Amino acid sequence: MSSSDGNLHVALLPSSGMGHLLPYLRLAASLIHHQCSLTLITTHPIVSSAESQLISTFLSAFPQITQKKFTPIPLDPVAANITDPFQLQWETIRQSAHLLSPLISSSSPPLSFIITDATLMSSVISVTAKLCLPNYILFTSSARMLSLFSCFPSIPSSIPKESLPPILLDSNSSFTKNFSDNSGSLKHFNGVLINSFEELEKESLEMLASGNLTKGLPPVFPLGPFQPLELERISLLAPLKWLENQEESSVVYVSFGSRTAMSKEQIRELGNGLVLSGCKFLWVVKSKVVDKEEEEGLDEILGHQLMKKIENNGLVVKEWVDQWQILSQKAVGGFISHCGWNLVVEAACHGIPVLGWPQQGDQMINAEVIEAGGWGLCMKSWGWGSNHLVKGVEIGDKIKELMGNQRMKMEWARISEVAKQRSKAGEGCENMLKTLFQSLTKS
Repeated sequence: MSSSDGNLHVALLPSSGMGHLLPYLRLAASLIHHQCSLTLITTHPIVSSAESQLISTFLSAFPQITQKKFTPIPLDPVAANITDPFQLQWETIRQSAHLLSPLISSSSPPLSFIITDATLMSSVISVTAKLCLPNYILFTSSARMLSLFSCFPSIPSSIPKESLPPILLDSNSSFTKNFSDNSGSLKHFNGVLINSFEELEKESLEMLASGNLTKGLPPVFPLGPFQPLELERISLLAPLKWLENQEESSVVYVSFGSRTAMSKEQIRELGNGLVLSGCKFLWVVKSKVVDKEEEEGLDEILGHQLMKKIENNGLVVKEWVDQWQILSQKAVGGFISHCGWNLVVEAACHGIPVLGWPQQGDQMINAEVIEAGGWGLCMKSWGWGSNHLVKGVEIGDKIKELMGNQRMKMEWARISEVAKQRSKAGEGCENMLKTLFQSLTKS
């Protein structure tokens, strides 16, 4: 271990996708707080303009961070049989991982350790092992999902097979093969960092710590909840002003992230459900909604009559909002979400009950964390994404159930207080990072 002034020099290697990038940058801010020297390895070309802009803003805000640009050998998506641009980027990095060796070894001062994205594990570990460089994983999902990942292709008894992402049930898919390869490489890493905390996922974290799932599992460090950075702030005054004029806990916040594309029929039923619930709502939706290969505006999909009802009962925002700021408003009393893990943690920090409507990936397993704690509803009966059409009447009834459940609100409020304590100086992330650094310094 070495750095120019005795502090640790850490490299961060994210993959692609905002759900992977944001936790890395939030963790980076904590590392800087502990006087670490940081190197951020960015892969070019960057998949999305949103990621590119965020990285640029982040590096401007933290000029002390060294950026190292990594340009892998491009892959032909047809030959690779991958249509998703983010998965294609993961595979591109994996197949060019050997090119990371000179980039990593040329770091000055020498690196103390590297933190690698879980999507890249099996390819990067051979590089860092040859360099005798400690390698930690930042796992960007829940501890419950980590329990599946740690022993895949076996499935823990605590996770129903129906909760697995459908793609993992296809043993011939490249995603499943990579997931399995990465899982198999886990025992060669020095530790796993995760954006969670004991009170949120006590059972899963204890199971991982016990070693009963997988022999040789490295230590798991729950560092959450990660706090958003000031540079993530988006100044949209209209929704905030609208929320200030609503009654406390009366508004349902609706957001399915940046990559969920519902069918036109499902979007109309969701709009109907929001109106039928009788609740005020703030609906954040992409300005263009993708349906197969076409793009249509929300106004055209919903139609004039339904759009008028929606505007009378709530507010539709077609731009990205500062979700942390939205959830902190007293008027917000419920959250309809696909249950990406970053969103679940943010809901926990603000004590907002969640109606979980998983669409893909790890979202069903994440939603079960909320269900198990009694902090929200996990709509397993609504299937995966576009499996079947959920009618507006059923959506409206579930919104009423969410907003009227006082016990759920009390339980979630308790977790919110714990999350706030964890975020204070000397708690949660900071405390665990100190323990991590001490163990590295001694090694």
